[in-house]
Amino acid sequence: MPENFVVTPWEVTGDIDYERLIEMFGTQKIDSKIISKFVEHTGELHTMLRRGIFYSHRDMDKIFQDVESGAGFVMYTGRGPSGHTHLGHLMPWLFTKYLQDKFGIELYFQMTDDEKFMFNQNLTMEDTRKYAYENALDIIALGFDPEKTHIFLDTEYSNQLYKIAIKVAKKVTFNTTKAVFGFNNSTNIGSIWFTSMQAAPAFLPSVLRGRNIRCVIPCAIDQDPHFRVARDIAEGIGFYKPALLHCKMLPSLAGSDKMSASLPNTSIFTIDKPKDIKKKIGNAFTGGCVSVEEQKVKGGNPDICSVYQYLYYIFEENDAKLEDRKTKCRSGELLCGYCKQYLTEKVVTFIEAHQVRREQAREILEKFMLRDCQGEEK
Repeated sequence: MPENFVVTPWEVTGDIDYERLIEMFGTQKIDSKIISKFVEHTGELHTMLRRGIFYSHRDMDKIFQDVESGAGFVMYTGRGPSGHTHLGHLMPWLFTKYLQDKFGIELYFQMTDDEKFMFNQNLTMEDTRKYAYENALDIIALGFDPEKTHIFLDTEYSNQLYKIAIKVAKKVTFNTTKAVFGFNNSTNIGSIWFTSMQAAPAFLPSVLRGRNIRCVIPCAIDQDPHFRVARDIAEGIGFYKPALLHCKMLPSLAGSDKMSASLPNTSIFTIDKPKDIKKKIGNAFTGGCVSVEEQKVKGGNPDICSVYQYLYYIFEENDAKLEDRKTKCRSGELLCGYCKQYLTEKVVTFIEAHQVRREQAREILEKFMLRDCQGEEK
């Protein structure tokens, strides 16, 4: 039976069945054993793990073995700079920041300005470079450690990355890329090549250290196909397979699909003004009834409500308060207007504080940038 959703690194549409994605992609569900390891090493259970927002993985058992043996690990994640940063981008970064704080580890953050130029006919290289540096401000504003966080653009760190990427590319066939990504004979060769560049940062820390160190990649599950390819060839070029932590995707305010920079009216961006945030949330899809009178009688449906989802994913950490809101919604006691107002206040408070830190980040941006003149192989 055909799936009623599409999940690729470049397109996410439909009502996503996340359990089905585990089967389709061949990943592992984050089970009680992995959860217990997180609790053992962090002393707590993060909200995104407790609620199953980060829900799938590859080889996290090996990561914890390396932690316990003293070998350690590093992290790698990234951003395709096709526009300004929205809340859907921030969600996995917040968890990545948490992991850096708890484990004291280095993070390599790839800006795939080359990818967005090759895949998007409307973007110039100047556009993707501009967005990359704008997006970097949002990363820094979240409070990552400048001594342990290394941000780089593919086009500006190409000397180091290319040396690794060509080793990857030599092992990846056109048939593999067609099977994994759906490419065809009309696909430009830059797009076909790109997965080699996205794989490279998973091995970069080992190259810079002169010894193998395992890497974990926190990311939304739509990016997993790139790293399936990376894992397939890793040991053949002398590296560990990268481990992964997959999260679900923050829905759009329209109530389905993931939040997308290409649909600005249903996404909340870090540069949005309070009045714009209020308008967007005011127009958000909810699980409410047509009229107030009807909802008081029949109640609402928080399971399909984008406002409730935003509270669940990011903006309400207190489980008891969230459950109370859900119960009152179903009973008709709590109306959509009140929930929209509540979410608006939380989002505006968060964004305004973030924007202050974002401007401050301009002064320290260079501390985070990984340049080709640094860390060269001896």
